[in-house]
Amino acid sequence: MLLFTYFSAYLCLYPYPQAELGLNEHHQNEVINYMRFARFKRGLCLKTVDSCFQDLKDSRLVEETFTVDEVVDMLDGLQTVVHSEVESELINTTYTNVLLLRQLFSQAEKWYLKLQTDVSELENRELLEQVAEFEKSDFTSSNKKPSADLIKPKLAPLNEGGSELLNKTVARLQEENEKLKTRLKTIETQATAALDEKSKLEKSLKDLQVIQGDQKTNTNQDITELENKVAALKCHFEKTLNDATANQEFLEENLVTTKHDLLKVQDQLSTAQKELEKKFQQTAAYRNMKEILTKKNEQIKDLRKKLSKYEPEE
Repeated sequence: MLLFTYFSAYLCLYPYPQAELGLNEHHQNEVINYMRFARFKRGLCLKTVDSCFQDLKDSRLVEETFTVDEVVDMLDGLQTVVHSEVESELINTTYTNVLLLRQLFSQAEKWYLKLQTDVSELENRELLEQVAEFEKSDFTSSNKKPSADLIKPKLAPLNEGGSELLNKTVARLQEENEKLKTRLKTIETQATAALDEKSKLEKSLKDLQVIQGDQKTNTNQDITELENKVAALKCHFEKTLNDATANQEFLEENLVTTKHDLLKVQDQLSTAQKELEKKFQQTAAYRNMKEILTKKNEQIKDLRKKLSKYEPEE
């Protein structure tokens, strides 16, 4: 299957001990699960091709001798049937691989990641042989039992990348900013309550001055002490409010800087992706395919010219 080569691209980043793919246990079990599915689909395709040949034997090979035209007719019919079956299976395989890649990319996008693939590694014979050896070692073991992870319908989250860490930092700073806003509201409420209390105390002092005229000196002293306490409390609240405002401004500046870093990382990832696409177009596989297509087009033109000579003129 085509996606075998996609999994083989991982091997260029990891060592190859004892037919292992260099992945963690969960991801390796996911690879095994897909390879079993691909092995099953491959077996069905081969059975279909075998049945095409068997049908030809049963329906056409009933005589002892055949003319050249009869043999050519049988082979052409067999070619058409086999071509249709193989083409259908290859198309279905391509769509299946696209759905599997879609699962991976959708999961990565949830973590604000952009995955990249090296298409040139899909024809690396060494990596393909390693995947084949891994498949052989896995499916020839009679005592090997499927892991419980293989029956899970969903993939596990991917590893965290640079973009995710930046997004986490932004989220954390936003959460701290909300906490500071809540604390600021609480302090403002306390300051308002203190001012109300001051007003009540001043009113009470005025009432005491009217009632206790003979104790004016003591009352004035009490008023001064109370005013000093209120002033000290007010200064304390103002200082706390100023500290909270300064901390909020620092967090907002840090949040803007972090967002700029996130945009810079995203731009670097986009530039790297464009460079990778440019490198792929410069690979030998791409140039060979382009050269083959050019030759095929020339051959088709030549054949059309030759056929035009034999067509009857109107």
